[in-house]
Amino acid sequence: MKQPGFNVSLVSVPRSARLDLPGLTHHVINRGIERGLIFKDDADRYDFLSRISKLTEPSDQVQIYAFCLMPNHFHLIVKTLAMPLSVFMRRLLTGYSVYFNKRHKRVGHLFQNRYKSFVVDEESYLLELIRYIHLNPIRAKIIDDLSTLDTWPFSGHAKLMGKVASSWLDANEVLSHLSSTTKSARHILTEFMADGLAMEQRPELDGGGLKRSLALGQDKSHNKISYDERILGDSEFVDRVLARLEKEPQRQSSVSPQDLIKTVASNFDLTTSELCSGSRRSAIVRARAVVIWLGTKQLGLKADKLAQALSVKPTAIYMSLSSKKGERDSKLINLKLL
Repeated sequence: MKQPGFNVSLVSVPRSARLDLPGLTHHVINRGIERGLIFKDDADRYDFLSRISKLTEPSDQVQIYAFCLMPNHFHLIVKTLAMPLSVFMRRLLTGYSVYFNKRHKRVGHLFQNRYKSFVVDEESYLLELIRYIHLNPIRAKIIDDLSTLDTWPFSGHAKLMGKVASSWLDANEVLSHLSSTTKSARHILTEFMADGLAMEQRPELDGGGLKRSLALGQDKSHNKISYDERILGDSEFVDRVLARLEKEPQRQSSVSPQDLIKTVASNFDLTTSELCSGSRRSAIVRARAVVIWLGTKQLGLKADKLAQALSVKPTAIYMSLSSKKGERDSKLINLKLL
C-alpha cells in the first residue's frame, strides 16, 4: 500500500488488548447506548466530575490532563500511574451508571459498549489533542464562543485558564508544555485555541486505526512505518511503546469476584454485605444468581472462588447454574464496564 509522494512499507500490528502500562497517557472516549443521553442536566455532569475527583485521590493513582462532557458522550485524557486504566474506568462508569439509572428511573445499559482508549504521544500530540477535545462544545454549538468556554465548567479548558477551581486536573503539567510561567502559558493557550477554531476537523485525533496511524506516521526519511490502532503517535513512538510492552508485563484487568459482587449489588440496590449474607430474600436470591451466572458463564471465574466470595457452599453454585435463575436478570448488568 502506498501513499502519494511516499515510498513506504507498512509494519502492521494487529488489534489486541488495550495497552495498560504505568506512565502511559490515554485518550478515552465513551458514548451513550444508541447515541442516547448520558448527561441530562448539570446535576449529572457534576456527579460524574465528582467521581473523577475521588478516583484521583491520592495523586499517585492517575493524572487527568483534559476532559469534555457532551450530552451523549465524553472525552478524557488520563495518565495512569499506580491505578490501571481498566480499574479507573470500571469504577467511574459502573458507579455513574448506577447513579444515573436510579436518578432517572431507568434500567439497562447506559453506555453503548466498552470505552475506546488510545495511547497518546505526549511530546508530539498532547496539546493538539487537548485542543481538539476542549473545542468540541463550540463546534457542536452547545456554547457560543471561546470566552464562554473559558468559564464553562464541563470542559477542562476553564480549569486550564484558572476560571474554575480544580484540585484534580493537572493544569500545571499541561501549561508547562506551553511556557515556563502560568501567565504566559495561558496567553499562548488562548491564541492556540483560537487558531484551532479555524482549522478543519482532525479525524485522526478521534481514533481510527490504519487511517490515523498512516496520517501520523508519514515521514519521508523513513521507508518503514510502524502503526498500531491503539496508539496515537508516529512510527518511532509506536516502536518504543511496543518494545516496552515486550519487556514489561501487561497490567491485569481481570474482574475479581468482589468487583462483580459490588457491581451487581449496586444494580439491585443492595450492599455487598446483604448480597453475601445467605439471606433468602427475593432480591438477594436474584442478585446472587446473577453473580453466579455472570461470573461463571461470561467472566470465567472459578466456582470455588465465587462460593467463597458469596459465603455459600460450592454446591449452591452448581444448583443455581443448573436452574439458570440468573440468566435473564444478568442481561441488565453491563459487563462491558467491568
